[in-house]
Amino acid sequence: MNMKAGLWAMMLCCALVPEAGAAPVGQASESYALGEVVVSGDRADGGPGVEASQTLYTVDAEEIRASGARTLDQALQLLPGVNVRTGAEGVPRIDIRGFRTRHVLLLLDGIPMNSALDMQFDPTTIPTENIAEIKLTSGASSVLYGQGGLGGVINIVTRKGTPGVHGTISGEVGDHAPYLAKGTLSAATDRFSYFMSGSTSKVDAVPLPGDFTATANQGGGYRANSDRQRSNLLGTVGFTPTADVALGLTLSYNEGSYGKPAGTIIDPVDPFASPPKYARVDRFSGLYLQLAGEFAVSDRFTLRGWGYLNRADQDLNQYDDARLNSFQADGSFRERVHTSVYGATLQPKYDLGKGGTLTFSLGAERDGWENGGVQTVNPVSGGTPTYRDLAEDRSLSLYSAALEYELSPLEGLGLVGGYGRFWQHRSELGRDDYSLLLGANYDLFPETRLKAAFKRNVRFPSLGDLYDISKGNPGLASETSRSWEAGIEQKLPRESRVGLTGFYTQAQNLIQNDQATGHNMNLSEVRFAGAELQGEVRPLRGLSLRAGYTYLHSEDRSRPGRDEVQYNPRDKVTLEGRYDAQCGASAYLAVNHVANQFFYTKDSVQVVQKAKLDDYTVVNLKLSQKLIEDRVTLYVGVNNLFDQNYETSYGFPQPGRYIYGGFEYRL
Repeated sequence: MNMKAGLWAMMLCCALVPEAGAAPVGQASESYALGEVVVSGDRADGGPGVEASQTLYTVDAEEIRASGARTLDQALQLLPGVNVRTGAEGVPRIDIRGFRTRHVLLLLDGIPMNSALDMQFDPTTIPTENIAEIKLTSGASSVLYGQGGLGGVINIVTRKGTPGVHGTISGEVGDHAPYLAKGTLSAATDRFSYFMSGSTSKVDAVPLPGDFTATANQGGGYRANSDRQRSNLLGTVGFTPTADVALGLTLSYNEGSYGKPAGTIIDPVDPFASPPKYARVDRFSGLYLQLAGEFAVSDRFTLRGWGYLNRADQDLNQYDDARLNSFQADGSFRERVHTSVYGATLQPKYDLGKGGTLTFSLGAERDGWENGGVQTVNPVSGGTPTYRDLAEDRSLSLYSAALEYELSPLEGLGLVGGYGRFWQHRSELGRDDYSLLLGANYDLFPETRLKAAFKRNVRFPSLGDLYDISKGNPGLASETSRSWEAGIEQKLPRESRVGLTGFYTQAQNLIQNDQATGHNMNLSEVRFAGAELQGEVRPLRGLSLRAGYTYLHSEDRSRPGRDEVQYNPRDKVTLEGRYDAQCGASAYLAVNHVANQFFYTKDSVQVVQKAKLDDYTVVNLKLSQKLIEDRVTLYVGVNNLFDQNYETSYGFPQPGRYIYGGFEYRL
């Protein structure tokens, strides 16, 4: 049975499950927290946990459902400090406070989801139907997360089964015949619980804005080579044999394919546009597995641990031209890439009562990369091309030891300090470095909290940084950053709140390709400074309004002629409104305004020039209605309501107006 057939079978099974009563949304979205690296919540002594001193944004399952977000990138795009950017790779990249995706650590129930090759991740392969909560920590984060998260950490907590039997079946269609089908099934008893979810989706082509100006390689209507197919399965199983022991299993699998739309500008004299590339991922697949356990040794001492596996395969082809059927031109290639990440973490935690809380973390990880294929090299005009073998087989080991101490010496005052030591071992040498965290929070008044944090962080070079066949450099040093932040959180009447955080970050030895040598080098020194403001108010029953503003100033101190880091918007304004009527009708409106985004000429141009992307405002709207005692929900929506023509990278137009509709049935 292929994967799509398995998904449809699971959804049919959901439909045939005996009726067990509709579960409240809050219960259906309870978190499977056993695999979390850092447990949130208040300490036993009554003080707030480590996250109280940091900048933490959360998105829960109900917010995701209301917005209509289908994948991780859509669920995060309105958060302060987050910039979702799509360019030549055809994959949305999630940048946080100016740092690129490779500097953001992504965890799914404790499983590292970053690629062993380049530390990137594709958020479109992570559907939202299995997510209970997303926690995004910007800047200074816990040392227990390990090395790598210079920009921040995205911690995804999946759903778990709740008492009774529950399930959902959903379907969605839209413009140009795409479809999305998904289902969930869950149950729990006193000792056993499970949650399963599956989805399959297909997009034939992405619509372009109506006022897009056609170019030589991109006509109007729909984006060329923008099709995408994806199928996902996820299951979590929990078992509690005694009151002191909890065991859990997470298993996830995905597969699909997608095109990488080429840049629309092929003018060779344009100093900003690189030559378009015509590429496809003809197949990708990923397998993710985690075994977790927790043992309450005593009232004060808890031992947690988990082992994990992340395996990914990808067939990537780069063709000669837009016909996507020839490999004769110089630089075209056929490549199969296999990466693996597997390891284990042990996390003892001891509650000292009024003396605070100590949490240790010991980890070991093995990263592997294999690829094979051929690349066309310098074919003679009219002759037979030659080929270069792309075969590589590389691996490295990572080890970590971290300690974090939380203390509340005075009522309303919380302190946290952490130190982590990390080692990278590979065949030719070993590297080691450290992270340091200091944080504090103080409740000035019952509804007013002040907070501040500092972190020195580190990221080791990835396998691709070190060993890429064309630009790898085994002599690379670690990337480092120093981040300072301070903020205030204020609760207001009627469940309203507002928060303001200022931050400043220095990053050194960032890895970039050196045009003079063609190899990766530790060249970049950048600085980021800014502020994030977010507020929420509930002026009427059923009405919730949320607004956010991010200001980001960047300095690139490593490249002559470049005064800031390109494709980092200086200003971002977001607005969200949601109204839930007593009759079961709901309306959701989201506005995302991005301004003052600059970029520079391509590296091969002698004289550096600077240009600005057009500011843009994207508006999304979703309307829904619950029926049959809230078991059935019907909805329609529009993304990019006003058909805004915009880019997040030069020469790569983003989707125009997209209209969709669907249903959800709750068992």
